[in-house]
Amino acid sequence: MTKDLSPILDVRNLRTEFRGRDGWQSAVHDLSMQIHENETLAVVGESGSGKSVTALSILRLLPPGARIARGSISFEGQDLTRLDESSMADIRGNRIAMIFQEPMTSLNPTMTVGEQIAESLSIHRGMTGRAASSEALALLDRVRIPSAKRRLGEFPHQFSGGMRQRVMIAIALACRPRLLIADEPTTALDVTIQAQILHLIKELQDEEKMGVLFITHDMGVVAEIADRAVVMRRGDVMETGDCREIFASPTHPYTRKLLFAVPRLGAMDSADRPTPFPEMDENGQAITPAVPEVDTVQRDKEPLLQVRNLCTRFDIRGGLFRTVRGRVHAVENVSFDLRAGETLALVGESGCGKSTTGRSILHLEKPRSGEVRIAGQSLAELSGARLQTERYRMQMIFQDPFASLDPRQTVGAAIAEPLLVHGLASQKTVRKRVAMLLEQVGLPAAVGERYPHEFSGGQRQRICIARALGMEPQLIVADESVSALDVSIKAQIVNLMLELQAQLGLAYLFISHDMAVVERVSHRVAVMYLGEIVEIGPRAQVFGNPQHPYTRKLLSAVPVPDPARRRVRQSIATDEIPSPIRSADYAPPIRSYYEVGEDHLVMEH
Repeated sequence: MTKDLSPILDVRNLRTEFRGRDGWQSAVHDLSMQIHENETLAVVGESGSGKSVTALSILRLLPPGARIARGSISFEGQDLTRLDESSMADIRGNRIAMIFQEPMTSLNPTMTVGEQIAESLSIHRGMTGRAASSEALALLDRVRIPSAKRRLGEFPHQFSGGMRQRVMIAIALACRPRLLIADEPTTALDVTIQAQILHLIKELQDEEKMGVLFITHDMGVVAEIADRAVVMRRGDVMETGDCREIFASPTHPYTRKLLFAVPRLGAMDSADRPTPFPEMDENGQAITPAVPEVDTVQRDKEPLLQVRNLCTRFDIRGGLFRTVRGRVHAVENVSFDLRAGETLALVGESGCGKSTTGRSILHLEKPRSGEVRIAGQSLAELSGARLQTERYRMQMIFQDPFASLDPRQTVGAAIAEPLLVHGLASQKTVRKRVAMLLEQVGLPAAVGERYPHEFSGGQRQRICIARALGMEPQLIVADESVSALDVSIKAQIVNLMLELQAQLGLAYLFISHDMAVVERVSHRVAVMYLGEIVEIGPRAQVFGNPQHPYTRKLLSAVPVPDPARRRVRQSIATDEIPSPIRSADYAPPIRSYYEVGEDHLVMEH
């Protein structure tokens, strides 16, 4: 990193405003920052802090109804706020490149990845034909995509999430930019893929000596990649400085609160049961959570949920007569028990079969074979109304609460609807029941008259939990229910779930790829790979003594929120999870497990 020369980017007193009902409202207030050659500056904060608006302001890509009210944005000596659109178009994607959070929405699904890289080369570097194709191939090789020559002609949907993000990086690097803006590029990725992308960005930065503006809400990622950080909240800069100093001795209460809320792998070594996240008030003072540390597992009773040899496969049909050409083996021979008051975490990377397992247990996906019993009742023996009745005992909380709620329906009506449909409340009693459920999840009863868009992400997830509780379930399947939330909101929702478990004796099947959260919330952990459980056992044993190579790989990839322990840079792994698609006549091998501790089973490998 070089600091004795002029900065690549110098932002002074930036103020960005959006037009609202009451006139212009400021989204970024008097922001100043600099980025030098080969330096990474992280802009960190929770949703609504102004991070992405800052990036869009730099690129002059603000939506209609937004403006840069004052300030300067100097890039290599040019004030970008004074350039015309033609000059800015020459800079975007050329001297300043950007990587977005979701690569699938950034890539054209109708063009091959080779064509999309070549398009950027044609626009900004005047390359065409064979020269553009040759350079596109070199770029795919450079971002460590295996079999790059073959994959040059494939479409975005044929790539995994991590490989699509590599393609986006290749497009961004096509014109050898001086500044790379990365807007939450790893938020939607699993921990192993996230580690690969972070290492790749850092390695390519060293080669090109480019500056990097890295936008994130994950303090673990900041510790892993950034030289300096700017902490933002509601458009204001709370703190700025060297990463090591900020992490070692944060001065602003909000920074301390952010760092305090970060889940840390290994924090549960001495605990033998799930423990709530510690909390911090606005002044940076630690608060003891009001969540009781109660062991609610009913070990002396039969399991509430029994899953035996569960298999779920999806046929792939083709040809004139739509014959079965192959199958996706999404869930293969999965077995486990779950007791009342217990949390079993199901962990693994995207595509491993976690969510399909949860949906198959609820019979939202029809299993091909195997058995699911809830309180001794086999769901395979039920259909129609009887299956619906048994589903009362089982509810699901999804990852995206906004997509789970009808935007045209008040949240009170959303909670009341299943109660009325299933006869669990009458028109006379439903309002009182809804009010009680809202208060149970920490929301005032009056919010029942509001619509989903009027709530934050954390509040919407509380509403979805209230709706699930209305059915008085014994089992809740939480499918990545906190993955999309900011770190402090994530802690609040986890603590709420633990409190409800202590009060109601709920059993949770907690589906997640966030290992630090799983460590805090679970009694037992099952690790899935390619549709199979490769390791299962008590949380302390799986985290403290992981035996399967895949479990060790997941744990080693978790970023440590401490710049002083930044891992030594290694060669970039490019391995993807193999495809779960098999031929129509494929017979899965018979697996065997060995016991390494009490109730701790590992697949032979």
